Amino acid sequence: MKKLLHFFLCLIVALSFSACGDISIDNGYDASMLYGKWQEGSVFEQYYSSNIERVLPNGDTVQVNGTTWDEGDDVSEDEAQLFNWTLTGSTLKHEHVGTFVMVPKVYTVTSLTSSELVYEDDYGTAHHFSKVE
Repeated sequence: MKKLLHFFLCLIVALSFSACGDISIDNGYDASMLYGKWQEGSVFEQYYSSNIERVLPNGDTVQVNGTTWDEGDDVSEDEAQLFNWTLTGSTLKHEHVGTFVMVPKVYTVTSLTSSELVYEDDYGTAHHFSKVE
C-alpha cells in the first residue's frame, strides 16, 4: 500500500511540473491588418490580400501575395522582389521567389496596428514600418 501511495504521489508531482513547461503565448495578430504598402526609410513592402500574377526574368509566371523594393538601391516598385507571406500568431514568414529557388525568411511580429508594423529577425534586428497606403 505504501508503494502504491508513493507511486501516485510521484505521478501527481511529475504531471504538475510538466504542465508548467513551455507555455507559449500566441499574440494572434490579424493578417488582414498587413494588407497595403509599408515603408521603413527607403525600403517598401506591399502585402496583398490575394495573389497577383507576375512574370520572372526567365519568362516563368508566378503567383505571389507580396513585394518588396528599396528605392535607395534604385529599385522601383515595378522591379520589386516577389514573395509569398503568411502570418501565424506572431510569426511572419516571407518566401522570396527567385528564378530557381524560394528563400524563406522568418520574423517575429512585436507590433501590428493600422499604422505600424514592427518585426524582428532571428538576429534581433528590429524593422519599424509605417503604413503609407
